[in-house]
Amino acid sequence: MPIRPSLAHDLKLLPAIERSAAQAFRQYPGLAWLADSEVMDETAHAGFMANAGSWVAVNGQDRPQGFICVSVQGKALHVHELSVCSEAQGQGLGRQLLQQVLAIAEDRGLKSVTLTTFAEVPWNAPFYARLGFEVLSSEALDGRLRQVLAEERVHGLKGRCAMRRVVGES
Repeated sequence: MPIRPSLAHDLKLLPAIERSAAQAFRQYPGLAWLADSEVMDETAHAGFMANAGSWVAVNGQDRPQGFICVSVQGKALHVHELSVCSEAQGQGLGRQLLQQVLAIAEDRGLKSVTLTTFAEVPWNAPFYARLGFEVLSSEALDGRLRQVLAEERVHGLKGRCAMRRVVGES
């Protein structure tokens, strides 16, 4: 599916994609609550779009099936959210969206792409590891990623890790 920057008319569709993607957590009793938790609202998505940090994977009717939201954090491009609707999962859209972000990070002269994710959920850390992301040890965490993980714990997100991929590596 084609990847393009998010447009204003996409914004109302993106929260539903995130909700749909979160339904996969129902298969994990300890994480099932995420299927009913809050998602990013249109205003948050508009902020990423305004800062050239939002892309969508679209079907043949130009309707978003997945999205990725990122921001520049120092010399890194940080992934805040990657979601693919349940109907389109397993088709490589997450991989395509990440490849788009890696190319953008390289074009912008950034050193890495970072994210936080669940360490044990198969479509989280193991998925990113297959794409060249490495789990950062607690000693390797910078203050920013340490803070992100601390904030996630406050919101009930346990079992998370930070990952990084150096730009330009395959």
